[in-house]
Amino acid sequence: METEKIVVGLDIGTTKICAIVGRKNEFGKLEVLGMGKAESEGVIKGIVTNIEKTVFAIEKAIKEASDMSGIDIGLVNVGIAGQHIRSSIHHGSITRSSNDDEVSIEDVNRLTEDMYRIVIPPGSEIIHVMPQDYTVDYEEGIKDPVGMSGVKLEADFHIITAQTSAINNINKCVRRATLEIQDLILEPLSSSLAVLSEEEKEAGVCLIDIGGGTTDIAIFHDSIIRHTAVIPFGGNILTTDIQHGLMVMAKQAEQLKTRFGKAIAEEASPNEIVSIPGIRNRTAKEISVKTLSNIIQARMEEIIEMAHTEIINSGYENRLAGGIVITGGGSQLACLKQLVEYMTGMDTRVGYPNEHLGKSKIEAVKSPMYATAVGLVLSGFRSLDEREDRYKEKMAEVKPTKVKKTNPTSDFFSNILNKTKGLLIDDLDGKNEY
Repeated sequence: METEKIVVGLDIGTTKICAIVGRKNEFGKLEVLGMGKAESEGVIKGIVTNIEKTVFAIEKAIKEASDMSGIDIGLVNVGIAGQHIRSSIHHGSITRSSNDDEVSIEDVNRLTEDMYRIVIPPGSEIIHVMPQDYTVDYEEGIKDPVGMSGVKLEADFHIITAQTSAINNINKCVRRATLEIQDLILEPLSSSLAVLSEEEKEAGVCLIDIGGGTTDIAIFHDSIIRHTAVIPFGGNILTTDIQHGLMVMAKQAEQLKTRFGKAIAEEASPNEIVSIPGIRNRTAKEISVKTLSNIIQARMEEIIEMAHTEIINSGYENRLAGGIVITGGGSQLACLKQLVEYMTGMDTRVGYPNEHLGKSKIEAVKSPMYATAVGLVLSGFRSLDEREDRYKEKMAEVKPTKVKKTNPTSDFFSNILNKTKGLLIDDLDGKNEY
């Protein structure tokens, strides 16, 4: 256990804060050692609004995960989301000294590092720089330029920025919980590691992660992340709509949504009635499941429409052979898959984070609501861009060997000295014979 790599993912969400401890088993699958969960009261739409409440929830989740796994947790991979997330495409280029040798991994890294120095709006920080396609000496559409000959190396980069204050608040909460952040990762990117297959990423797929406060979108094509977006609506807005529309309490609205709600109102029976206890000896309230589903469908259509607009704006609408994968807690809503297919005209499936999971004693971790947390653990073992893994392997193979420097002058004198020593020894041996 001591020599194995242990990774901890910490998902600071709007509805829950979840910590998962994992390691890789002998088959390369993720084995979950422990999990902790706490109700999130200090986060609204992915942004920390109350430091103390968030720190308390983080400490509770980490303690549960630590007790279950028997691991002393100090380093975590943390997810970030929220309406403040921005993504844009930037072009970068470098000129190499000679075209005689090949484009090296160092050249690619230098080009990527240059993108961290681009001018961005004040109050923002770059959290991810993700290369798209490369160009070598005006030859375009190159996925991996290492090994090619050329002088000018160019690339388009997908730059993801986040609000500095939001990052600082997350850092503050994690540090106050006596933890350190290993990596800060955009949540839809971590979710994609957990629920998408390599074939889907290559064929083209859109991930829609419906969380409590936000709906995160990530579009892949040719195994490369092409577009990301955050929609400021999630499962909680449905609960609020039900609460106001049916005049019930928030907890009752949440239970109605999860137990009886349907994304398509036509699927609900018009004769089905749910009785809710009255407040302070008041008479029980009867609610039609049909009316409940009408409220849910109206809001879900709005969220799906906004997600579909992001797909169209990305320019990859007609290149997503893998269709749409919905995940997150909101994806468990009955009939949602059919509604997404009906509104977008694209094949849809619900993404469960068991793509890379091995055997686990904790069955709850296979729920879509834990996709982000599982992905954060996987990100500790895998990079977001598969090309990075290949580059690391190549760098590990090329181990520098120390070359012994020779000095002709010193070699000449050392040869004379050795010969002199030999003559002296011979002379002494001759004297000993007498």
